[in-house]
Amino acid sequence: MTVPAVEARHVRKVYPGERGVLALDSVSLETRPGEFVSILGPSGCGKSTFLRCVAGLETISEGHLAVQGKKVSGPPDNIGMVFQRDALLEWRSVENNILLPIEFKKKATSAYRQKMADLLKLTGLQDFSNRYPQELSGGMRQRAAICRALIDDPALLLMDEPFGALDALTRDQMNVELQRIWLETRNTVLFVTHGIAEAVFLGDRVVVFSPRPGRIAEVLTIDLPRPRKLSVRESPEFGRYCNRIRELFQEMGLISEEKAA
Repeated sequence: MTVPAVEARHVRKVYPGERGVLALDSVSLETRPGEFVSILGPSGCGKSTFLRCVAGLETISEGHLAVQGKKVSGPPDNIGMVFQRDALLEWRSVENNILLPIEFKKKATSAYRQKMADLLKLTGLQDFSNRYPQELSGGMRQRAAICRALIDDPALLLMDEPFGALDALTRDQMNVELQRIWLETRNTVLFVTHGIAEAVFLGDRVVVFSPRPGRIAEVLTIDLPRPRKLSVRESPEFGRYCNRIRELFQEMGLISEEKAA
């Protein structure tokens, strides 16, 4: 039997304090190795908290959480993470930013030079390896951050709204780029987003979170062929998935289409 890439059973997260804040309540989810899972929900619903728990940056209060069959008790081995802010070090070149995780793990960077070159080519940054972050556009910076997350070939890639700060056109292009990179690498991906169309375009499944405390309201399997072009967003099938998600948000009281008086 295949071991799930991520296995969550009745995960509960309470932030301590005088009154306490229940962020996650009975979240259960399994992801298959090589699957791309989009996690979608309103602000403050706990989706980023769930990602941080998977990354071992937060401890769960109750339930079971495992990555590649091992209970999460700290940052798991063999994962990469990309945040909304690229967090590149301005005084390091692109290639030295990418190699930073290798240095942290006290591995020989020379053994990763070819892998870095392959990633730079894959992301279209091969001519910018010696540039500094301030010389790059926002999309290029995020591509460098993705290279950094992939340099040690993680089995699991966690992405927390990585394109949220980009303009609409750049974000669309990054969606296409990320899909292409994922089809090449086939890492398992958990991708947190606020965007309905983005979640559907990228995901094999879309996990819809309810408002806080975060619970899984529904999981949609996205049956659209890959590779997906941006034009798929105009198809009736794509529209049906998006409409179902909007219906869920309406049922939660997050979207109202009542006519003005």
